[in-house]
Amino acid sequence: MTDTNGTADAGRPAQAPHPSGVPKPGGTVPRPPKPHAVKPAPGPAAQHPHPVVVPTVSDPSRWGRVDEDGTAWVRTADGEREIGSWQAGDAAEGLAHFGRRFDDLATEVALLEARLAAGADARKTRAAAVALAESLPTAAVIGDVDGLAARLAAIAEHSEEAAAHAREEKERARHEHTERKEALAAEAEKIAAESTQWKSAGDRLREILDEWKTIRGVDRKVDDALWRRYSKARESFNRRRGAHFAELDRERATAKTRKEELCVQAEALSGSSDWVGTAAVFRDLLNDWKAAGRAPREADEALWRRFKSAQDVFFAARNSAASERDAEFEHNATAKEELLRTHAHIDPATDLETARAALRDLQEKWDALGKVPRERMQDLEGKLRAIEKKVREAVDAQWRRSDPEAVARAAQFRERVQQFEEQAAKAQAAGKKRDAERALEQAKQWREWADAAEGAVSNL
Repeated sequence: MTDTNGTADAGRPAQAPHPSGVPKPGGTVPRPPKPHAVKPAPGPAAQHPHPVVVPTVSDPSRWGRVDEDGTAWVRTADGEREIGSWQAGDAAEGLAHFGRRFDDLATEVALLEARLAAGADARKTRAAAVALAESLPTAAVIGDVDGLAARLAAIAEHSEEAAAHAREEKERARHEHTERKEALAAEAEKIAAESTQWKSAGDRLREILDEWKTIRGVDRKVDDALWRRYSKARESFNRRRGAHFAELDRERATAKTRKEELCVQAEALSGSSDWVGTAAVFRDLLNDWKAAGRAPREADEALWRRFKSAQDVFFAARNSAASERDAEFEHNATAKEELLRTHAHIDPATDLETARAALRDLQEKWDALGKVPRERMQDLEGKLRAIEKKVREAVDAQWRRSDPEAVARAAQFRERVQQFEEQAAKAQAAGKKRDAERALEQAKQWREWADAAEGAVSNL
């Protein structure tokens, strides 16, 4: 076969399309893949009036012919145009050859349409379409050349619209990305100024940095200014966090020193047998320990073990002593119960002096036995007090019966009775009846008092 220049190319490897999209003159364009529809990307550019479809030329004879002498022709709106010469076979083979070359051009046009619909660089797409359109009048192909020219013109026309849309999209994306970085910078500044959740705040600042790196397309100057804001906020947070932990280290060092002092005091008290007083001191030391704050972790744990060990030594000794004391108190209680049983015979009504002696013996032995458990104290003391009360009441009664004052008082009352009776007798003899009656009334009253006084002494 020979092209428009009549050079033979039958059996030569196919050449790749020219970078401009136009086949190299005299070359063979690779056969296109199986025709298929190209799905446009979403967006305004996808509304291209021409569907992006790779055409198939099933019958090149509709658009041209190859004469018996091998001359190839293509029909366009301007009439027939000679495109080359075919010498490698019959006319049908030549027609199919030039039809395949047209399919290659159609494929390039479809790819340009797909690029435009996908929002690729509209300027480059338009340049390629113009270059391809300019090559059509001399292209050695047989097919709907006018149709390709119309599609290329549409690509060039709509590329301006696509470019404008791309600029709008780029500007919108730049605005959104700028707003996002402004929001991230503001969040970082808020964290730097307010947060005291050091771990979570530090993690969030790192997350902001990771997200920041994924945001592209922000104006260089604006991006630099926003980065300075974020960077300044992060440095401010790091300084504030560093100052916090430095202060915390100082506080923990102070706490360590204080707790070491408390350990020394606790160890000095661990051997004390002043159970009540030392227990109170240990309570105060424990309150001081809590108020001292936390020392560095390992030191704090070691110091606590030291303090608690000293405390445990004291309280273990106190508990042991308390157990011994409780056993002693229980023994005392049993002994006092037995003592009460042995003195249950005390009866002051029968023999007061014997009862008093028995009570003294009971009291002496009771005191010698010592303390009893608190829960049993009331019952035992109540039984002792009952015996003491019975003897004391008997003693009091005997004393009142022999009380000289009571006896003298009764005698005085009798003397007054006698005096008033004598006055009544004299008044009666003198005929003073009213005086006699008054004297008898007074004598009666004093007699009642004398009877009551004598009765009180005799009944005790």
